[in-house]
Amino acid sequence: MTQRKPLVAALTEFQQKRPFSFHVPGHKNGMLSGLPADFKQVLPYDLTELTGLDDLHYPEEVIKEAQQLLAETYAAEHSFFLVNGSTVGNLAMIYAVCGEGDHVIVQRNSHKSIFHALELAKASPVFISPEWDQTSLTAGGVRLTDVEAVIREYPNAKAIVLTYPNYYGMASNEMGKIIELCHEQGMPVLVDEAHGAHFQLGAPYPLSSLKMGADAVVHSAHKTLPAMTMGSFLHIQGPLIAVDKVRKYLRMLQSSSPSYVIMASLDDARSYLQTYSQADKKSFEEKRRQFVESLKSLPNLEVYEADDPLKLMLRVPYHSGYQLKEQLEQEGIHAELADPYQVLLILPLLKREHGFSFAEVRRRVKGALAKLKEIPRKAVDVTVQPQEAVSKLEATFAELEGEGEWISYTKAQGRISAAMIVPYPPGIPLVLAGERWSTDKLESLMDYIATGAQIQGEHRLSEKLIRVLPEKNRP
Repeated sequence: MTQRKPLVAALTEFQQKRPFSFHVPGHKNGMLSGLPADFKQVLPYDLTELTGLDDLHYPEEVIKEAQQLLAETYAAEHSFFLVNGSTVGNLAMIYAVCGEGDHVIVQRNSHKSIFHALELAKASPVFISPEWDQTSLTAGGVRLTDVEAVIREYPNAKAIVLTYPNYYGMASNEMGKIIELCHEQGMPVLVDEAHGAHFQLGAPYPLSSLKMGADAVVHSAHKTLPAMTMGSFLHIQGPLIAVDKVRKYLRMLQSSSPSYVIMASLDDARSYLQTYSQADKKSFEEKRRQFVESLKSLPNLEVYEADDPLKLMLRVPYHSGYQLKEQLEQEGIHAELADPYQVLLILPLLKREHGFSFAEVRRRVKGALAKLKEIPRKAVDVTVQPQEAVSKLEATFAELEGEGEWISYTKAQGRISAAMIVPYPPGIPLVLAGERWSTDKLESLMDYIATGAQIQGEHRLSEKLIRVLPEKNRP
């Protein structure tokens, strides 16, 4: 294990020389900034590509060393800092394997950034629907048998794109076999493992898809490691993806003025993971166990544990997750997300020296539950909507570039959506541009609206309007 943080050290040494700034950024080490004092403390480290600080796009010094340490930590052949979030990693790895018209096999409950990447690349996606996970009450992983079937139908697909784990921390137990199957066909496996940056720690955490042999893996370091928002990693291994192509697209897609503060936080997050000891793991496991048991002792609260020990789902019978989330926020507890059924908590990956007020959190959860009793009870039905195992878009990306037409969603059955509709979080599209609105999808949309979910995408739901392709474009 190493506590070396080459980029953090270089930034610290640079500022200790008390330099005069005649370069960008214009806040001049924070001197001109009108931000509050606490904010301004970090601005002296918000620098640019100066002598001794290297260049993210052509690293030769401290950033190169930091990324080499990252690759060593994850046992990858090549690892990259991402300053535009996991989104840019998803974009780069997809651009590196496919071009216009190429078939790409895609897990249907992928993050919206995957679909954006496919659209930008003008690829031809073939979707595999996931299994319904009864524990997390969400879409989980895809079945090995479905992957086998779609590869038989599309043997020349350029790649398969999978999500592992899902947002709620559920990890498919068939991932290793799926990767092995795809490699037998010479097909690269690209994995959005945004929520698994800490899986490198080993049991009791799920096994990382990187260790299972995936060719490209994206990690959102800012989700479970102590990195700043937008800080992520991309790892490449094996002969099926040209790493030079990945570098090229990262140079094109990432900012030409990358944040040194975000990069320093990635350097620190890597060190945090690399120095996380067995004693740290044992200490956290015990603190977590006590916390979970204390929550389970609260009346009327159901606690569900994910495959990933950092994820907990809280449910209260006859109340929606949105109602529970609102009461928790009034008690000063801010959860990761709510859905119609539950609230999702992401626990901190504590080391031995870190204190955390789990007892105070339990007290506040108890207070939120007491307030929730005053809210009228309402049944929350869990309806698993049937999905085709394999599907494709019913319109090309070129056809979707038109203006479309706005209609009431009550009249949309059978029409082809001209826009993506995304309940957020977790950012998984309910309908994609190019997919046909079915009765099931419209019922789900109305359920989301009724429960108060935030819905992203191009819509005018406040007017009950959604955008569809004109009738003349229907096949």
